[in-house]
Amino acid sequence: MGQAPTCPEIINIKSIHNIIMKYDRILFAGATFAIASIAIPEFLSSEIGYASAENLIQASNQIDSESVEKVQTVENLQQVSTKASGLLAQNATNSVKVTGIKVSPTTNGIEVILETAIGSITPPAPQTSGKLVYFDIPNATLSLPDGDRFLVENPAKGIANVSVSQANASYVRVIVTGVDAVPQASVISRNANPNPVAQTPDDGEEDIVVTGDRAPSYRVPNASVTGTNTPILETPFSVQVIPRDIIRDQQITQVKDALNNVSGVTFGGDVQGRSGNTFSIRGFTGSPVILDGFRRFGSSGEAGTQPNFEVANLERIEVLKGPASILYGAIEPGGLINLVSKKPLATPFYEVELQAGSRNFIRPRFDFSGPLSDDGKVLYRVNGLFQNQNVFQNYTQPDQKYYIAPTIAWKINDQTDLNIAFEYANSTRPATFGIPAVGKGVADIPRDRIITEPSDTVTNTTVNLGYTLEHRFDPNWKLRNAFRYTSYNYDFGVVALPLAFIEATGNVFRVLASQESQNKDYTFQTNVTGEFATGDVKHTLLAGIDYVYRDSRIISAVDFTPRFLNLFNPTYGLVKPSENTLPNFGGSTTTGNSWGFYLQDQISILKNLKLLAGIRYDVLSQRTVNIPGSSTDSGESTLNASAFTPRIGLLYQLTDTLSLYGSYSQSFTPNTATTASGQALEPQRGWGYEFGIKSEFLDGKLFATLAYFDITKQNIAVTDPNFPLFSIASGEQRSRGIEFDVSGEILPGWKIIASYANINGEVTADSDPTIIGNKLFGLPQNSASLWTTYEIQQGDLQGLGFGLGFKYVGDRQGDLSNSFALGSYFTTDAAIFYKRDKWRFALNFKNIGDVKYIESAFGTRGASNNFGDPFTVVGSVSLQF
Repeated sequence: MGQAPTCPEIINIKSIHNIIMKYDRILFAGATFAIASIAIPEFLSSEIGYASAENLIQASNQIDSESVEKVQTVENLQQVSTKASGLLAQNATNSVKVTGIKVSPTTNGIEVILETAIGSITPPAPQTSGKLVYFDIPNATLSLPDGDRFLVENPAKGIANVSVSQANASYVRVIVTGVDAVPQASVISRNANPNPVAQTPDDGEEDIVVTGDRAPSYRVPNASVTGTNTPILETPFSVQVIPRDIIRDQQITQVKDALNNVSGVTFGGDVQGRSGNTFSIRGFTGSPVILDGFRRFGSSGEAGTQPNFEVANLERIEVLKGPASILYGAIEPGGLINLVSKKPLATPFYEVELQAGSRNFIRPRFDFSGPLSDDGKVLYRVNGLFQNQNVFQNYTQPDQKYYIAPTIAWKINDQTDLNIAFEYANSTRPATFGIPAVGKGVADIPRDRIITEPSDTVTNTTVNLGYTLEHRFDPNWKLRNAFRYTSYNYDFGVVALPLAFIEATGNVFRVLASQESQNKDYTFQTNVTGEFATGDVKHTLLAGIDYVYRDSRIISAVDFTPRFLNLFNPTYGLVKPSENTLPNFGGSTTTGNSWGFYLQDQISILKNLKLLAGIRYDVLSQRTVNIPGSSTDSGESTLNASAFTPRIGLLYQLTDTLSLYGSYSQSFTPNTATTASGQALEPQRGWGYEFGIKSEFLDGKLFATLAYFDITKQNIAVTDPNFPLFSIASGEQRSRGIEFDVSGEILPGWKIIASYANINGEVTADSDPTIIGNKLFGLPQNSASLWTTYEIQQGDLQGLGFGLGFKYVGDRQGDLSNSFALGSYFTTDAAIFYKRDKWRFALNFKNIGDVKYIESAFGTRGASNNFGDPFTVVGSVSLQF
């Protein structure tokens, strides 16, 4: 064992090739051929460095080849100056300054409002090309707080993005890109100064002073987690999105804090730092967190197998509710969480930020993006940070992290795009354990008390490397091929491991232990999406195949000599031996393969009646070989499972802004337990019904979902009453309830995101009759959240804003036996921020009342109940240039 590596694991392409060829030559060959046949001829024939219409700003990677070809008609544009005198020299005509841009959804499309400090703009005539409409506005210059660019993604239903750029010194270009067709769009101007005065240019070489703001973005109309770019309003299941602006406004640094804004999601703890965050959705534990559609560390969705995720490189967080095996394979029936990474930008973007706060918190961060080639066909983006903070418990090791995530996007030709992404994270942190239950509650001890040793630490290392290749055969059909390599390792030093709590004496039974684990995943995905019609009926077809090969290893060393610690009067200072002197406890290596095949069709039966139907087939195998030690002998076990999982949904749009829907879907996860006869248990099966209503308000600026669901999970492994050392698949759990989520902008500058859930989760079958009817652990019957901000829109205080938030979590049970309870809690957060030119200053106050509460529980009476953070202050200053 030893310390985890402090530098990225070097990925040997030949080794990866050999591994994949060993387990499936056909798949690897097919993927290689697909890349080579599309990319290599274009690469060999391309003229690297050739610039055509170099000042045209690419609105998005979604612009199709026909669009780009038609728009690129302005050759040899002059370099745009960023100085006032430069602009005047380039254009003899007095230009109108655009000082602010707002995007407003309309009934049929979108309206782009250009705010001017003085003067007006004649509405230009639209021009169309492919799936975009663009407007060239003469005698205009951009004077925006973020520089010479404006880009907002998914601002309205059917709109992929809106881009506004300085095409050259004499005109501004507005590009509106549709998702499936040319969008309905218009451009108007509005005087932002109610009392305009004459302005005379300064003779000096001063930078342009800018005012204005960007369009509100608490509302995201589309989500990639659905498998297609279908608007959320038209999907027959519940989807919530946490955009980047909420992450920024709440100064979030952990995914778990962002998910406080979503109904029905509960945090389950971090498994003593080994495997990162665990979550429950609608009461079912082990809901996976995926990154850009890729599962991590196996396909069974088990809890405790996903690392802490960094939010600095995230564009948004998506939550898909209900059984979702149709697209993601073996999964718990509550739902899943999809993290969407930032993508490279076509125009230069640079942002630096410094956060600092309570407990010596410091977090410098950067985000750089732009073109790498003169023709704009190769783009880059890189995010990086360092973080250091003392935890509120009495540990000597701070929580320290290094993170870097570069991405390259290459437009190979007009029909083909390649994206290559890398991510590396290394953290050293305290090996935190929770507190035990005492009687009917948790131990009444100070929040900073620990039951291990102050010097206990764990090191985590994560590496992700992959590509996504997209080829558009025509405007209606697209092929996507993707690969992702993931490596996640953790390594404990010697720690005081709590094994049991003796309530009668108050003593914690501890042993000295060490553990390390290495996990690797190799995932391939290939799918095709197409749009076609059969008569008057329109179809959006999605068909795909995915393959995962997993390799993991875990080994432990334990000295079982008792080291007692009194919970209520602790004395620390254990002398720890060298790690290699601990007795070998044993371990295991596990390898596995899984295949998934799926087919889904979204059918527009009528203009306002849509049917979604699909089915998936999964087959997986797993082999585990024991590493001999004091707890294990040599030996091995195998697991094989397969399942069909359907999904069907119906949605009826009463109006363009109001939808009613109903859906039914299934899920499965393999059981790893065995029967007394040595047979593997049948896979766990889940199914659920959902009915709901979705609506847009205020011209699409505000969006709300109200849903009722009823989910059942069967074949849960429970103790065999006749052979207690073995299991039978007779357990059943049920969860049903209502959820409400709303997000968006109520008035100009006033944004909101809020949620409420009322859920009843219970055990409906078990081999132990005493727990039938018990509540699912960690699940509150009632929970609610609210976050709202207001930013002053004009006047001397323009850019000054305030935020206020609340979170309520009701009583919860600590385990399935319902032997102890976790109390309810109510916390309050607040923020004040100020934006000026390219600067942003913010100060956030979290848990203002310094409420002492239990945030998470892992379902046992042992050391698995964790306090939430105390009162915390975080300040930040950021600059975009």
